[in-house]
Formats: sequence, C-alpha cells, structure tokens
Amino acid sequence: MASSAGSIPSRHPLLPPAVTPVLAEARTRVAAGPAWPSFTGTAQLVGTSADGVTVYVDPSLGQPALQNAEDLLADADRVVQANNTIFNITGEPVDVIVFALGGNTDGTGGADHNGCTFTDGNAIEVDASFGNSVRVSALFEAELSECAMNGQLCGYSTGEALSRWCAAVVGSNALSDFATAPVWVQDGTANWVDQTQPTDQGSDSTGCGMAFLSWVLSQGHSLAEVAQAMVALGDSGTLAQLYGQVTGNPATAAWSQFTAAINALPGGVTSDDPFNALTAIGTSPTTPG
Repeated sequence: MASSAGSIPSRHPLLPPAVTPVLAEARTRVAAGPAWPSFTGTAQLVGTSADGVTVYVDPSLGQPALQNAEDLLADADRVVQANNTIFNITGEPVDVIVFALGGNTDGTGGADHNGCTFTDGNAIEVDASFGNSVRVSALFEAELSECAMNGQLCGYSTGEALSRWCAAVVGSNALSDFATAPVWVQDGTANWVDQTQPTDQGSDSTGCGMAFLSWVLSQGHSLAEVAQAMVALGDSGTLAQLYGQVTGNPATAAWSQFTAAINALPGGVTSDDPFNALTAIGTSPTTPG
C-alpha cells in the first residue's frame, strides 16, 4: 500500500516501466498459509525444495501455471544457492506463489513482497509466465535478493537496481523487457549517481543505476563483489561511493567518468546492460564482467 510522504513503502513490487502495482485492501491469510502481499484466493501447495523454498500456485489458472510452479520448485535451490553466493549469506526459508499478478500470465505482472528481510519479506508473489518458466525464476530472484540485503537498500533506487541485476544474472536476462535504463536516457539522464532516491519505483533512478552497474561490472568486477559492497554502504550509500570502493578511484569522478562512457556508446542505451557486462558474466555471480 502507499506510504506516508518520505517513508519507505511496505511493499516492494518489481514491475516493467509505467506499470502501476495492483493493491489489495486486505492481506488475507489463506487456509493458514502465508500472508501474501495481494493474493487473496486459495493457494495450492506444490512442494518444498531442499533449501526451504515452499512453492504454491493459484489452481484456477490450470496446467500452464502449475507447470510454472513445478519448474520453479525444480529450479529453486539453484536460485537460492546463487543468491547466497552473491550476498555471502546463508538464506532462510521463503514461500512463493505463482499466480496472475495484475491479471497477467506472461511475466509482465512482475513480483512483490512486503518487507526487506527474510522475516518480513519471505512471502513472495511472482507472476505466472505461461510457457516461459525462466521468467518466473528471474522474478523470484529479484525479490529473494532483496531479502538478502540485510535490511539495507530495499526500497531505495540503489537496491532496486541491484535486485534487477541479480535477476538478470541468475535468471539469464529473462526480464530484458523490464529495462529502465533507456527510460532514464529518454528523460534526460538525471544524476542518480551522486544521490540515492528513497523509492524503488522510480524508472529514472533505477535506470541510471542499471546502466551504472553495467559500467562498473564491465570493468572487471563480479556481481558478488558489487552486491556485498553495496550492502556494506547501506541505505545512505551512493553509486559514486560504490565506484570509489570497488575501483579505488575517487568517488567524485564517478559521474563524469560514467557520463563520458555513456556518451561514447556507439549505439546509445537500448537495454539495461549498455556496456555488455552480461556477455562476460553469463549466469555466474563470481565471474568478473
């Protein structure tokens, strides 16, 4: 739900640009199960993975959604282990439901959870993506990564960019249609390197963060290195400070060096990875870009 001015929202949805989250007036505990952020139907238990991911599905969606849920259950431990590597943690049990988030069944409904830790954010909603379960895994990682940030970054532009990069690496860039970096460029390339926006719903600040992390990663840094440095910097940390910490260069030079690199791109910014860091990283959290 919407929060008061200046506070961090209690929900943290992952959405494509220009999509408004669907809010539920009541968070209903269904059949003694998890208290989902918005789902109010009857959840069908699919199973629990070895690493403690319990997967549910909305049975009213039939076999295609069940297939998504079964595929997610089969992939869940890989996602958890990659997430643990990214943040150098041991994760905790979570619940996740596959349903038509926002009425969508192609993944564009995104994902959501209520909080920023494994305690208050462990009931995760992901949109069904009929016939394309890799998108469901990517959506799951986007929210799981926020639980792993130790109560930091989640709800801020820096944390949103980081969670989307986690989803891109762990989820084989299956959410490329969620790109916000081109929106940031179209809107005039505001400086969200020297300051952090206290929201995870700003396409410009998130897009700036996506492009910036692409640039930093492409300079020979791994996602695990970057993620752990960002968590250590905390909510007040800026992308400029991240640059200074991982490169050893002055943080004050980050914005000018970054914008020069953006302006030198021959094809401009057409994705969230304009510096092609994913080409080197692939799906490995510890491989330098």
